[in-house]
Amino acid sequence: MRVVFRVDASQEIGSGHVMRCLTLADELTNREAECHFVIRQQSGDMIDLVEARGYRVHRLAEQVDDSSSPSRAGMADGNIGLAHGHWLLGGAEQDAADTASVLGLLRPDWLVVDHYGIDWRWETALAGFYGRLMVVDDLADREHVCDLLLDQNLGRKAGDYDGLVPERCRVLTGPAYALLRPEFREERAKSRARYREGEHLLINLGGVDKDNVTGDLLLALKACSLSENSRISVVMGRYAPWIQGVKERAESMPWKTHVLVGVDNMAELMASADVALGAAGGTSWERCCLGLPSILVVLADNQRSGAAALAEAGAALVGGTPEQSVSDLCQLLAEVRSRRYDLASASSALCDGAGAPRLADALAEFAP
Repeated sequence: MRVVFRVDASQEIGSGHVMRCLTLADELTNREAECHFVIRQQSGDMIDLVEARGYRVHRLAEQVDDSSSPSRAGMADGNIGLAHGHWLLGGAEQDAADTASVLGLLRPDWLVVDHYGIDWRWETALAGFYGRLMVVDDLADREHVCDLLLDQNLGRKAGDYDGLVPERCRVLTGPAYALLRPEFREERAKSRARYREGEHLLINLGGVDKDNVTGDLLLALKACSLSENSRISVVMGRYAPWIQGVKERAESMPWKTHVLVGVDNMAELMASADVALGAAGGTSWERCCLGLPSILVVLADNQRSGAAALAEAGAALVGGTPEQSVSDLCQLLAEVRSRRYDLASASSALCDGAGAPRLADALAEFAP
């Protein structure tokens, strides 16, 4: 089976879309599938990382961000653009043409699209170049002409996509399908069994954190009453623009604070932590799988509903944003420590880390 992923990364898009596609690609490769990536060149595109993982990347030429163009996400027909249409640099018509030049050579069995800037118009333009189409989405805000759709958000129902996908489309929803690397499953039992004292705080706001919320949180934490034995681990992506500034701020912290960049043992680091301050995106499921009590930091509007669902399930607290006061953050830290066992139990019940194998099974069952 040949699979092509159309996905992008940048300082605005972040790294999560590429990372979850890599997780699925690894699972499929282990099943002897041949996987390729089609990625638009831009700052923070992560192409070097994808290639380092052993995958062939078909690079689309860098384009100017012309987000004011009326045809931004609607091919050349002047339709109203998508909420994230500006993520597709050069516009949908150009991107579809560029992607077609790659797909025409590869003729994949599956095309996997993980991109908020793509909808049915782009997909229809490429319909003759692939066997079946899978879409990875989190928003349910645009139409698709796909055969399979994944939305791993808690509380999402297949019916949310009624009228947005064809009747033939199989819709997979919920964190049972969350795309986590195998090491999270491997660390799960050990992490859930360990005693959490509440003194090791892990901070990870995704792979980019373009607004340096990490630095703001460190500054706010100085006013909190943490024990003298507390220690802080800050994990940042190698593409984050504020690494040096965060390292300088870490040196001024009253507790032992280490800044780790581009780690390859994230599951182990999370399993060793007692409490986390983490972005309310895809890494939420990593923390849930390990039963790591968390305060969720909402970094984008599209994370709000997911964060609220986790809070309603008793699986996390929500806060830690720059809009909140320092006293709010300190209160949340005290609360997450006092509720850490209940939070660990509720969160670990939501996600077992086996989403990638389940999704790979679905692709195989539905193969052309």
